[in-house]
Amino acid sequence: MSASDDPRRVHFQSPEYLVDRLDAIADLFDKDRTDLLVDAIREYIEDTADSETFQELVATKYYDDQLEFETVKQLVGAETAQRLRLLKADLEDEPLDLAPPDDVNVYDGDVTTVETGDDDR
Repeated sequence: MSASDDPRRVHFQSPEYLVDRLDAIADLFDKDRTDLLVDAIREYIEDTADSETFQELVATKYYDDQLEFETVKQLVGAETAQRLRLLKADLEDEPLDLAPPDDVNVYDGDVTTVETGDDDR
């Protein structure tokens, strides 16, 4: 077990009916209430982290400097966070200093048409 896997006591309040249902499920499966809560939290976090909406929200907040990279890594994983970091760096780069296009006809008046073979419609 790594240091980040060490248990941490968390205290929260819940409606009584949820605790009663949780205890009934724990009894049914011969498990501890805490184990069921940890499993439920883990599953919720994994499902949320995999959702496109969640990843878009994380990306938007990261690009707007509302989230630090380390937080992004915790939320979406190291690989996705690194991809977002690279994309953010791309977005922050100075645009290429290109002259606007001239009003030049790139085809120089010579236009070629192609027969596609779809004339039987």
